[in-house]
This record gives sequence, structure tokens and C-alpha cells, in this order.
Amino acid sequence: MQGTVRFSMSVWAAVALGAAALAGCSAKSEAPRVVAASEVAAGRYLVTIGGCNDCHTQGWNTSGGKLPEGQWLTGTKVGWQGPWGVTYPQNLRLTAAKMTEAEFVHMLHTRTDRPPMPWMNLNRMNEADAKAIYVFLRSLGPAGEAMPAGTAPGEAVTTPVIPVEPPTPPSTRAANETKVAK
Repeated sequence: MQGTVRFSMSVWAAVALGAAALAGCSAKSEAPRVVAASEVAAGRYLVTIGGCNDCHTQGWNTSGGKLPEGQWLTGTKVGWQGPWGVTYPQNLRLTAAKMTEAEFVHMLHTRTDRPPMPWMNLNRMNEADAKAIYVFLRSLGPAGEAMPAGTAPGEAVTTPVIPVEPPTPPSTRAANETKVAK
């Protein structure tokens, strides 16, 4: 059975702000970096302001961001469904546990994949900040289970999904409504 979850515009705004916060500069070497008391503190800060928990932590949004760190970043089986198919927020703690620091940083700097994950922004992240996120994830330790793999467009899913449909421009919408009314 497929369920649907709807989010308010404030959640979408938070996702957009998180992605914008990660955008940085056009070149990784020019990107500003976070300075903190430790790499763990820097990683915690980046994960928090980057909005990683918004998608990768079950119940984050409904708790007002007040979940203990032990529950952070274990993924969720609620998928994002759009023209690309369905993608799932993966368990980042398990991802980091399977990778070396160099592999994780390389992934953040080179991976391209389907929405809504803002890979194009993470690709621009300063290397020190990418390392800090890795160190923070490793400090949390592995927890939870692997999330489902993404699906192709039109493929059936058995998990709840959040429909993400590109907005129809007002001029197109008006033309379509006129055709339907005739």
C-alpha cells in the first residue's frame, strides 16, 4: 500500500535554505569553512544548519528538531517521488561506517544523483568541512538499518512517499484549465 505524506511550505523553505547554506563558492578551494573547537563540533554544526536531519532523520521535523543525537541520520523509509522515480534518504551513519574518510569526501565532491538530494551543492563543499561531517558521522557510530534503494519512474513502491512535482507555470495552468472547461 502506498501512503502519501504532505509537508507545509515552511518545511520546503527549510530544505531550500539548507541547500543554499551548503552551496558555498564555485570552487572547493575558495569555499569558506567552519572553524570550531573540534572536527566533531564542526560536523555537528554543518549537519544541523545544512538541514541533513530534515530528510535523513525519522521524526526530525515533527519533533521540532528535538531528537537526541543517538537517533540522528539513520535514514527514513519515506521516499521522495517525482519524475525521476523514488529516492530514499539513506542511513548516513551506515554509509560513513563503510567508507574511509577519503572515499566519503570524494563522494561528497563528485557524486551526482537524483533529487531532492542537493549533490550539486555538496560538490562545492570545502574539503575540511566534508571531513568534519565524516568525523561527526563516525562519532555517532553505526545505527539503524539500510534504507530501500531508489526506484525507476513508474516502478511500484510499498513505502509511503512524498510527491514532488515540478510546479506548472501559471500561463500553462490557465491554458490547461481553459481546455478542460471547454
